[in-house]
Amino acid sequence: MSMTRVGWPVALAACSIFMATLPVRGGPLEDDVKTAYTAWDEAFEKGDAKAVATFYNEDALLLPPSHEVIEGPAGVEKFFSGIFGRGATDHKLEMIKADGDGKLIYAAAKWSAKGKDAQGKDQPWSGVSTHVFERQSDGSLKIKLHTFN
Repeated sequence: MSMTRVGWPVALAACSIFMATLPVRGGPLEDDVKTAYTAWDEAFEKGDAKAVATFYNEDALLLPPSHEVIEGPAGVEKFFSGIFGRGATDHKLEMIKADGDGKLIYAAAKWSAKGKDAQGKDQPWSGVSTHVFERQSDGSLKIKLHTFN
């Protein structure tokens, strides 16, 4: 996927994360993002990578700390299958800030989860993430760009 096809949202949000396909409730952008984060966390908690992938646009980019460039829902599904295979549970997104023009929305969040280390021992995971969402024609939001550390 070229930078031109993705356009300025990639440049705008070099730090982005997850968002969901959700009906917008007509409130401030922050409320829309919080609702999307809750739905994404709920899908994650099911351990279903296919369900998590439905929150991403067809042209979405996921940029994890591994420096991989993961494209589209199929790539997202494969990535999160691996995460769930490492025992990930209890994901929580806490919004720091959200803004945008209503069509493109960017948000920053703190995230945390539980996982396993290489020896299979419980290990807390946490970091920050950025998401760029695109509002769909039905008013829902989908992730266009997601990055985290």
